[in-house]
Amino acid sequence: VSRDLFGTGRRVRAAELSLGTASCPPLAPNPAQAFVTFVAALHECGSTLQGSDTAGGEVTPDSLIYRTTLFYKPTRSGNPLIVRATPAEVPIECHYPRRSNVSSGAVRPTWAPFRSTLAAEERLRFSLRLMDDDWSKERLSNGFQLGDSLHFQADVTSEGHVPLRLFVDQCVATATPDRGSSPRYAFIDLGGCLVDSRAEDTGSAFVSPRPRPESLRFQVDAFKFAGDAGNLLYISCHLRVSPAAEAPNPWNKACSFSKASGLWAPLEGTAAICSCCDTGSCPFPG
Repeated sequence: VSRDLFGTGRRVRAAELSLGTASCPPLAPNPAQAFVTFVAALHECGSTLQGSDTAGGEVTPDSLIYRTTLFYKPTRSGNPLIVRATPAEVPIECHYPRRSNVSSGAVRPTWAPFRSTLAAEERLRFSLRLMDDDWSKERLSNGFQLGDSLHFQADVTSEGHVPLRLFVDQCVATATPDRGSSPRYAFIDLGGCLVDSRAEDTGSAFVSPRPRPESLRFQVDAFKFAGDAGNLLYISCHLRVSPAAEAPNPWNKACSFSKASGLWAPLEGTAAICSCCDTGSCPFPG
């Protein structure tokens, strides 16, 4: 089984996969390999021979047909409020010729699309847009699948003003248009801390370098609310500017968590301006 089970580039954990109704685990995984291997006899793990005395169905004159299921049961993320993956069941049907050689082919899973909407607050010609993966143009669709990355670009038009630098103080996801409703997940908070980048197995981050001081890009891994039957999210963000000549500081910052170093890192400025992202004591301008 490919670790890139859904073809999104994000690998699943071997412990999240099992085979058949007996929940047979895979062999001990090799982290360097791109595949997880299951070894089971034809009648093990709850697989059934269709058309035999033990199961209904058919046995053709030329084939023996065994059926089983690959189960993907993702573990919960560190934040119990959100989920980044949904369970999946991949049916597997093995056709073994009753004469000649035996072979098997790969199974490609399918899934229901995950949909998201974006609500942008505009003031003083601020804008917030969903962008294509290469950031070249605005994304026409607001539908996503879990495992995708959402690419946001915030801009402000600054004609007639001193040069400005744009910041995103807070971004909140809700299940309704009311940004104060519950459940509510602030994935950017504390005046510019991308707190979602702190979560395990996420690639969420502010994108460096900026296209220009009055633009800011960031990407967030797709998610949905745990236990929510709907697939709709409303995202609202608080955008703010400061004079471009003013050095970034704890009030004006864009901080992402670097898993490589285990530290918060600023888009601009010194690391000290991000130290409050862990303590929660950031001076939020409001």
